Amino acid sequence: MSTPQMIKWAKDLFPICRSITGEGIRKTLSYFEKINPELKRIKYKTNQNVFDWVIPKEWNIKDAFIEHESGEKFAEFKKCNLHVVGYSTPVNKTISKNELLNHIYTQKDQPDSIPYVTSYYKERWGFCLSENQKEKLPDGNYRVFIDSNLKNGSLELSHAVLKGKNKKEIFFQSYVCHPSMANNELSGPVLLNAIMQYIKSKYPRRKYSYRFVLHPETIGSIAYLSKFLKILKTNVVCGFNLTMVGDERAYSHVSSRTGDTLADQALKAALLGLPNVKNYSFLDRGSDERQYGSPGVDLPFCSFSRSKKYPEYHTNKDNFDTVTQEGLMGSFEVMKKIIDAFELGLYPTTKLPCEPNLGKRGLYPTISQKGEQYAESQIRKDLLAYSDGKTNIFKIATIFNKPLDKLCDEYKILNSKKLLK
Repeated sequence: MSTPQMIKWAKDLFPICRSITGEGIRKTLSYFEKINPELKRIKYKTNQNVFDWVIPKEWNIKDAFIEHESGEKFAEFKKCNLHVVGYSTPVNKTISKNELLNHIYTQKDQPDSIPYVTSYYKERWGFCLSENQKEKLPDGNYRVFIDSNLKNGSLELSHAVLKGKNKKEIFFQSYVCHPSMANNELSGPVLLNAIMQYIKSKYPRRKYSYRFVLHPETIGSIAYLSKFLKILKTNVVCGFNLTMVGDERAYSHVSSRTGDTLADQALKAALLGLPNVKNYSFLDRGSDERQYGSPGVDLPFCSFSRSKKYPEYHTNKDNFDTVTQEGLMGSFEVMKKIIDAFELGLYPTTKLPCEPNLGKRGLYPTISQKGEQYAESQIRKDLLAYSDGKTNIFKIATIFNKPLDKLCDEYKILNSKKLLK
């Protein structure tokens, strides 16, 4: 799986105006269902109850703009779909500039950026401009036009399970509800689909099962949990929310509520040795880890990002200057290490009592002298010492403070010599 392919997927999908319902999300799901046909659609009807929430009306939009009495247009939806407040009700009327300003949203601390603003659960209409654009609006009257509609319809998502010998699942999820922003939207779904292709290709006879879900953020995860909570609580041993995984600045781990699940251990181990690693507590949660880790759900679930906090977030500056091939590939390698570790063996177990004779197997020096360093050989000895069949490979990596892939390489060597299983 190559990063340029992920970049292509993201660029193909970037122009689509997505929201939590509607044609944009359907087009996006259909695109990924062609890449991974195992993904199957699920629909929830408007007004359907999902725990404490209700599925909202379906929203679609065709066009929108603000037109000054001189004929000059501003906030043209067809030039940037962030110009319209998500879920805006239809409007077509002429108003004064003072009234217009009550319906314009800007990001004052970033005067050159157009913000991303939504109003899913209270009906209103509005436009988004940069603060600099707003300040340049001429006096006079304006026509405000939003060609949108809200109707009874459905909320849709796609999911798949790649079954393995073990029914226990590693769960990957991301969201597909944001319009044209490359990192806080498209990076997560394209990484999820790349992971899915990797597992199918590398592990056709896999040990574990893998679950994948693409849905709108918050309401989508709540809807999914309302339907699959029992099976998820039974089968999921490790889960990851993939969000904002396309930049090159950092690697971020938002922990589970308890901070010590298998998912936390796996991600912590996979990030060992990488530059600029940021660790956040569950108090810093912001995405669907809120639902999967909530009381009563309590799945072993954490969130993975590159930079969790970055200046382009929720603005039109979140584009392909922010998301790069190298950034996506870095995220792919992190998840790949975790998958490889699961498929290699989660709980390494030594086959012999006491230390085996590594020297006769060519795995340890046959001469010893004070002051000499045998770092690589020491890792082998340490791995054998901790391979009690109870301590998982992720925990061992963090105890040693050694990169997970390096430890897995040693695991393979010792397994090939029939010292570990």
